[in-house]
Amino acid sequence: MSNATTNPHGLPDVHALEQLANAYFSALPGTHSAAVLPAPDILSHENSQLQKEHFSHSPSAIYQGNAIDLSDPQTSLPDANGLGLGHVPASTAQIGSSGNPGRHEQPWNPLDRASLFSLPFESDQPYEKELQRALASVSVYSPSAQLPFNPSGVLNESSYYFSSGIQFLNKGGELNEHQVSRYGNGIVSGKSYPAFNVNLVRNDFPILAEQVNGKPLIWLDNAATTQKPKQVIERLNYFYEHENSNIHRAAHELAARSTDAYEGARQKVQRFINARSPNEIVFVRGTTEAINLVASSWGDEFLQQGDEIILTHLEHHANIVPWQLLAQKKGLKIRVIPVDDDGQILLDEYARLLNPRTKLVSFTLVSNALGTITPAKQIVDMAHAAGAKVLADGAQSVSHIRTDVQDLDADWFVFSGHKVFGPTGIGVLYGKEDLLNSTQPYQGGGNMIQDVTFEHTQFHKAPARFEAGTGNIADAVGLGAAIDYVQKIGIDHIYQYEHYLLEYASQKLARIPGLRPIGTARDKTSVLSFVLDGFTTGQVGEALSREGIAVRSGHHCAQPILRRFGVEATVRPSLAFYNTCAEIDTLVYAIEKLKSSGRG
Repeated sequence: MSNATTNPHGLPDVHALEQLANAYFSALPGTHSAAVLPAPDILSHENSQLQKEHFSHSPSAIYQGNAIDLSDPQTSLPDANGLGLGHVPASTAQIGSSGNPGRHEQPWNPLDRASLFSLPFESDQPYEKELQRALASVSVYSPSAQLPFNPSGVLNESSYYFSSGIQFLNKGGELNEHQVSRYGNGIVSGKSYPAFNVNLVRNDFPILAEQVNGKPLIWLDNAATTQKPKQVIERLNYFYEHENSNIHRAAHELAARSTDAYEGARQKVQRFINARSPNEIVFVRGTTEAINLVASSWGDEFLQQGDEIILTHLEHHANIVPWQLLAQKKGLKIRVIPVDDDGQILLDEYARLLNPRTKLVSFTLVSNALGTITPAKQIVDMAHAAGAKVLADGAQSVSHIRTDVQDLDADWFVFSGHKVFGPTGIGVLYGKEDLLNSTQPYQGGGNMIQDVTFEHTQFHKAPARFEAGTGNIADAVGLGAAIDYVQKIGIDHIYQYEHYLLEYASQKLARIPGLRPIGTARDKTSVLSFVLDGFTTGQVGEALSREGIAVRSGHHCAQPILRRFGVEATVRPSLAFYNTCAEIDTLVYAIEKLKSSGRG
């Protein structure tokens, strides 16, 4: 790259790229002298003009509570001050056209990426994709030897991911409940949403540029694991390049750096879930180990023969099997809260199960198989009224819904880092501090002891008493970086955007003949389980994979709830905030294509 297109730091100059791209686009046939979108100022994030110009390329959108149809070549867009932004060029108003006359007359095919509809400010024009690839190569941060580590500059303000010029909220800050927004080739009635720039988010996830079977990857297996932003990947690299050491009990500099990073991650988790103290945060391998820890420590110590444990019909095997093992060992009884035909908890049946012998209620906040959001606060309060302890499984809720463990008041709360855009092999057990300190250790060894003789061992207080041996230090630090990322965007923004995607996808899938959704609770989050008449779930999963679409097919380690609905397996697309309506359209098209073919 020439010096003219690089800045003093040796990195590509985004404004020079803009000028080059403008010259290129002006030479394209049929572009009506269209100019490239102004490149965002990465440092100041004053990118409202970028957002406005992006807005003009969407086929339809919502502006200040009004529906605007951009398929009309005469449509004129107001800016934030009510000034016209000009008519939409005919070449951009037509669906899927990009300076190619007549292209819009071809049948619309979602598998053709150039013809996809898009969300507000998300354009699928090929020349803009090329520009975005160029801009994505501009590294806004490169870890240096200066400590401590700072996240990528793109994360300085959450507003970077949102429009500052186009308002999707009413003046009172509430979502507009009365708009009809047109996205893709369908109508979605309901809400309008903040101008969330999904393309900027997607640029943070390198794997989303991957090709699978010659097709762009569409990652719809988020309930199994989420993808990792470059900020997490960079943080892990930085740890191993500059901080790698065992923690605690060493006088050298790297031990101090590593300890600071590890304990700093603990504090980030504390703030993220609103725990009272970092002493209530225990690092474990994941949700499964956290539940086993409680069962093998508190459960083994305090539960007695004849005591009862209440679970729900929605539980993952990880919240069933450890309690079964403990029940067999100690003579306990397990009772199960049933669900209705939509997959919702029956609270009146739960009330009948509670009795003086109930010592523990363990339940999921969100079903991994159905997406049902359980009435968590009511479940906890009812259990405490009966004198029982409560463990809340947040593995499927933590990346979608705000967590406040003080408000929830569960005695334990557990989740996995890889479900919230962090590394695998790291997770969290939150426990009330007094409860943790009154519980016997789960494992013995180094790091959890205060003093050892051959006759007696004195244990540390929590959290160290439950972190025997060398822990997963680097991935704990990576989890902290993932939490930083989520908090910069905002968990409430994530929920709003994902809820829109869920509504959009649910309506699209419901139109496919022979497709039966499994789990239709009124309150649910980003899971879309279904079965398709005439095809096994494996056949559907393989057919989707051929189109680059990753979904989970099988029993999802939740066999009891699937059997409640008369099936042994489902196909389970699951959403995250980097997914798009265009990807959902491609999913629907691929299912319809499979169904019309009559074979898997």
